[in-house]
Amino acid sequence: MDKEEIVAYINEGIQARSRIEPDLVYGVGFKIAERIKKGGKLVLFGNGGSAADSQHIAAELVGRFEKERRPLPAMALHTNTSSLTAIANDYSYDAVYSRQVEAFCLTGDAVIGLSTSGNSPNVVKGLEASKRLGCMTVALTGSSGGKCGDLADYTIKI
Repeated sequence: MDKEEIVAYINEGIQARSRIEPDLVYGVGFKIAERIKKGGKLVLFGNGGSAADSQHIAAELVGRFEKERRPLPAMALHTNTSSLTAIANDYSYDAVYSRQVEAFCLTGDAVIGLSTSGNSPNVVKGLEASKRLGCMTVALTGSSGGKCGDLADYTIKI
């Protein structure tokens, strides 16, 4: 990667951040907090870098982010590799999140599906299962939103 490519990459990141809607992010965060206050939890899932982001968000909520507080119930579904690989083997990789959503999510929970394209089949199916269970659904996607954006109650495009 040469200097021009690095500058272009940095500028692309700046532009992406400028497209984020702060009121939407605040509103979604508030709605998730309300669900947690009522006994719900936050469940997250994604692939690759989106899985890493899911795990980071869950870790900050269970741990401590910026101030001392009680731990908040949050989990990233890809972290149990035994479940992930068993479901992928017995069903298909497309079912790795929907199957876990059916096991762990209840009406009143909040679910965030992360997908850069917005079209990852396993993330789409995870959001579909979440909606069937009465969970609040959020898609965190790239600029197009994709199928996840069309499906979710709220879509945050980056």
